[in-house]
Amino acid sequence: MLDKLPCLLLSLLPFLFGCIHQPGSPSASNASKEVQSDWLYWRGEDGTGVSRQTSLPADLNKSLLWTYEIQGGGVPVVAGGKAYQFGYYGVEGELQEALVCFDAATGKVLWERRHSDFVSDIVYNRYGVGAACVDPATGNVYFQTSPGLLMGYDSDGNQLWERSLMEEFARLTFPNGRTGGPCVDGNLVIIHAITANWGKQGPARDRFYAFDKSTGDLVWSSTPGVTPKDSSFSPLMFEDLPDGRRVFYSGTGCGHVVCIDARTGQALWRFQMSYGGVNAGVVIHKDTVVAIHGKENVDSTVIGRMVAIKKPAKLPEAGEEILVLGKEAEVWRNNSMEAFTSTPVYRNGRLYSTIKRGELVCVDADTGEDHWVLKLAPDQVHASPTWADGKLYAPMFDGKVSVVSDQGDSGKLLSVIALDGACLAAPSAAHGRIFVQTKKRLYCFGSDSPAPPFVARVTDVKGGKGKAVSLQVVPAEFAVKSGTSQAFKVYALDRSGRRIEEVKDGLSWEKWIPPTAKVKSKVDAEITEQGVLTAAKGAKLSAGAIRVSKDGLFGVTRGRVLQDLPYEENFETGFELTNMSTDEISFSYPPLAWLGARMRWQVQKNGENHLAGNTLDRVLFQRAINFVGHKDMKAYTMEADVMTDGDRRTKSNVGLINQRYVFALIGNGQKLEIFSNYDRFWHSVSFPVKTNVWYRLKTRVDLLEDGSGIIRAKAWEKGSPEPSEWTLEVPHAVPHRHGAPGIYAMSPQSKKKVYFDNLLITYNK
Repeated sequence: MLDKLPCLLLSLLPFLFGCIHQPGSPSASNASKEVQSDWLYWRGEDGTGVSRQTSLPADLNKSLLWTYEIQGGGVPVVAGGKAYQFGYYGVEGELQEALVCFDAATGKVLWERRHSDFVSDIVYNRYGVGAACVDPATGNVYFQTSPGLLMGYDSDGNQLWERSLMEEFARLTFPNGRTGGPCVDGNLVIIHAITANWGKQGPARDRFYAFDKSTGDLVWSSTPGVTPKDSSFSPLMFEDLPDGRRVFYSGTGCGHVVCIDARTGQALWRFQMSYGGVNAGVVIHKDTVVAIHGKENVDSTVIGRMVAIKKPAKLPEAGEEILVLGKEAEVWRNNSMEAFTSTPVYRNGRLYSTIKRGELVCVDADTGEDHWVLKLAPDQVHASPTWADGKLYAPMFDGKVSVVSDQGDSGKLLSVIALDGACLAAPSAAHGRIFVQTKKRLYCFGSDSPAPPFVARVTDVKGGKGKAVSLQVVPAEFAVKSGTSQAFKVYALDRSGRRIEEVKDGLSWEKWIPPTAKVKSKVDAEITEQGVLTAAKGAKLSAGAIRVSKDGLFGVTRGRVLQDLPYEENFETGFELTNMSTDEISFSYPPLAWLGARMRWQVQKNGENHLAGNTLDRVLFQRAINFVGHKDMKAYTMEADVMTDGDRRTKSNVGLINQRYVFALIGNGQKLEIFSNYDRFWHSVSFPVKTNVWYRLKTRVDLLEDGSGIIRAKAWEKGSPEPSEWTLEVPHAVPHRHGAPGIYAMSPQSKKKVYFDNLLITYNK
């Protein structure tokens, strides 16, 4: 995504070449000068779904250039002569997601990087639903897999860095996938996802995360909304404001449209549209933000609506609370519009959107009134239209792509082509070509001429100026292994969030407990005057905050110390049962450093013994996945005492996570299972699981010299001798080579509890 300065210059090119197409005028492809354009992000270079590219085909039936068999629902991105697609290969056990780099003119695969699913609940092959993005300043490409691996590569396929959002920030997965796509803005790679992290970020929320594009360090995180109803993969829309701030707008899983400071992550305002997630992106028209959704409205039982939201005249300053906008912020609404994930296209005061009825609608951005409606398909679910070369390219769920021109008071259908597979994603346009992905293959239409080389562009040339108003600590969240260190950088920010300078001298560092913290804890590590945090070799699992201050300003980072093995937890010391649960059980919160555990587990008493039981007051948390170690751990053995409550009809599941595999006792199924995803890697044996009986569960993963692995588990009644043989032993040709240890529970409809105790993690012997 381009910064506004180069975007402004680039946007003038069509005017210089006379290529702007107004409704009713001849196609811009007849212009005397061809305009070349990349497509670097999900919704194009400026997030509006509009391309400056000219000389594009009006009839795709006559211009097929190449196809490539890859499945998915993502938007291809294009930088010079290279196209990048996020999709997947295979079905069931052999399914893998991939980032594939193509020669854009020939379809030749230049390189690809494949990744397996793990510990997710994604079903129905809902993979590859999102897009990669390309950094306009370097040509580097970034993407996120469905289970939450966020990665950066250079244009030759060399990995720059990798973050595991599930194992580091407790990112949740959902059966529908909805991975979404990152975007690059200045020096940041920004994503959003529902996470249930630790401490203040323990409650599940739709959060935004910004990582340094060069190092992968977390720069900021933002929590603008409330408890989500479902997931959202709404793309981001950026804007430079007159006061110098740079912001972005997006939909969230809690039904809001939100505005976030792009440089600091400060949540500025939110407006609730629906009770379900807002998945479509927004567009900007004058002083309004226009959004659409396909869920139940907050003020009626009508499903779906398009709304123009007036932007506040004054935004919160640094440290001030988020503005909550009400109905008074509405400029207009169109109740006939229902679009679940289709993002509108904005062009010359007009909005174009495909809606559930299978129609392409042109709406006046000033009034919300329809200019025209054109029926294209029986229905529409996901794909957004794209405007390029004076035409609208509109893929539909039935696999047909229509090319339409705006005639002013009507839409004219220029051509229709039927493709193989449903269309879930918008087309992209670049260098004389149109790219369309279906659920079965990627299509390229148009010119066979080589694209001009990718030209890197300066994206953030302005430094901060004036008085510093805050300090920014990077990384904003850390995970330090015992026996290692973490160095921090501190930046002074001006009012607009720009970095004035890196601050190195005169800083005061301290381990700090926020006044609002429910668990008073500090990291088992020491911070130096130079801003280096060191955890000794024997440092224990812990979590807390670090504060740095200078001249009345301060900044905060938070993180965890992850201890080396062995790690043992029996809940007998350090837990005071001073809280009362909704089921009237005295409890203590679980260890603060366990990701996502605060809302899912409670330490309680069973007789004189302390143990951990899962919470049942939130259906959202009927499945618990909580990590207790580092994502790079491998070759370790896990064991614990486990027990499930239940009756003859309803029993729950309880287990351990070892190196991205789940090992669980299945109550209703009377089985011992090993799985990473039920549709990908799943094996089981019969095992009599009695309710209210303690079992010892032991797991191990071994990587073999030939690259394969052996996944092992055994279970026996507590107090009985350990069996000499493994209860379940499964080979895996393509094993997970590392992964954080964790705890697993599944209480269907949050009805029956599970318990565990005496957790022990050791290196394999």
